[in-house]
Amino acid sequence: PEFTQIDFEMSFVQEQDVMEVSEQLIKRLFLELLDIRLNTPFKRITYKEAMGKYGSDKPDTRFGLELIDLSDIFKNTNFNVFKSAIEQKGIIKAIKIDKVLSRKEIDNLTEYVKGLGAKGLAWGKIENGEFNSPIAKFLSQEEIKAMISRLEAKDQNMIFFSADKPKNVYKILGNLRLQLGKMLNLIDESKFEFLWVIDFPMFEYNEEEGRLDAMHHPFTSPKEEDFDKIQKLLDNLQKEDIINIGESIKARAYDIVLNGVEIGGGSIRIHKQDIQKLVFKILNITDEEAAMKFGFLLEALKYGAPPHGGLAFGFDRLMAMMLGFDSIRDVIAFPKTQKGTCLLTGAPDVVSQKQLKELHIKVDERLLSS
Repeated sequence: PEFTQIDFEMSFVQEQDVMEVSEQLIKRLFLELLDIRLNTPFKRITYKEAMGKYGSDKPDTRFGLELIDLSDIFKNTNFNVFKSAIEQKGIIKAIKIDKVLSRKEIDNLTEYVKGLGAKGLAWGKIENGEFNSPIAKFLSQEEIKAMISRLEAKDQNMIFFSADKPKNVYKILGNLRLQLGKMLNLIDESKFEFLWVIDFPMFEYNEEEGRLDAMHHPFTSPKEEDFDKIQKLLDNLQKEDIINIGESIKARAYDIVLNGVEIGGGSIRIHKQDIQKLVFKILNITDEEAAMKFGFLLEALKYGAPPHGGLAFGFDRLMAMMLGFDSIRDVIAFPKTQKGTCLLTGAPDVVSQKQLKELHIKVDERLLSS
C-alpha cells in the first residue's frame, strides 16, 4: 500500500540526457554501496524488439530462450490451430530448450499457461532427427523441416508453441520463458543486467471500451515524425485503422529495467498546447472535461513551456533488488500491512469529534453502518 518514488524533471533535454543522468546515479549507487562497477551506457532495445524476443516490455536478459517467429513457415498450413491464428491476423511463436522434460513437468507447464488464459500448450521434441509431437501428424514434412532449421533444433531439444493474437502469445510465452529459465537454472542470480526499453507505442487499443488508451500517460510526447498520424486519428476511421494507426505512433517514453523488473520510467513531455489538446481528444477527453481536470496545465502551456522530460525511480524496488530481497516490504521501515494498517502506531485510529470539527470534516454515518 506504500512506496517511494524519486522523480526528477529537466528542461531543454532530449531522451539521451535523461538516460545519462539516470545511469550516472545508478552507477554511483552500485559503486559506493555494493562496490560493483557497472558499464555504461546501458543496452537499449525497442519495445517491439523486447516483445518480439522476450514476450515482455521489461525483459530479463540474463538468459536466452528467445521467442522465435514461425508465422511465415505456417502461413499456408492445414493445422487448424495455426491456420486459425494466421487467418485472424495472429502470430505463431516458439521457444526451444536444450532438454527433454518429463510428462509431469509438461503437464505442470500446461496447467501454468492455462492459468494465463491459454487453451493448452503445444509441444514437441527432437529424437533421432525426428520431430515427435502430438501435433506432428497435422504438419507437412516441409513445415517441420523449415521449423527445425529456423529453431536450429537438435536431438534432445524441446519446443513449445503458441498461436494466437500477438498480445496473448507474448503473455503466454513471455511468462513461460521465465518459468523455464527458473526450472532449468538458466538465470545467474549474481548478475545485475540493466537495459532501457524505448520507442513504446503512444496508444494501445482498449477492446472493452472500444477506444485508444495512453500506454504511459496522456502527457507523454509523441515523436515529431508521428504528429501527422495523431491528426489523422481524429478522422472518421474504421476500428482496424484506428488500431493500426494508433499503435504505430511512437511515444518519447523510456523505461529502465533491471533483471526483468521495471525500476524506473519516464518520458519527454508534451509542451505545446495544441498537441496536448489533440491527445486529449484521441483519448475521448472532452474539452469540458479537459478544462475541469487539466485546465491549469492547458493554461500554462498557452503561455509557453520549455521542452522538458524526466524519470521516476521506484526507490524501494531498486533497494530491494540491490539487497537481494523479493519484496519491497523488506526495505521499508515499519511497512504497512496489506490492509494499510501500521503495526507500530496502530494507525489508522479513531479521530475525535473535536479534530474532525477543526478540519471541517463530516463523517457519513451511513458508510460506517454498511
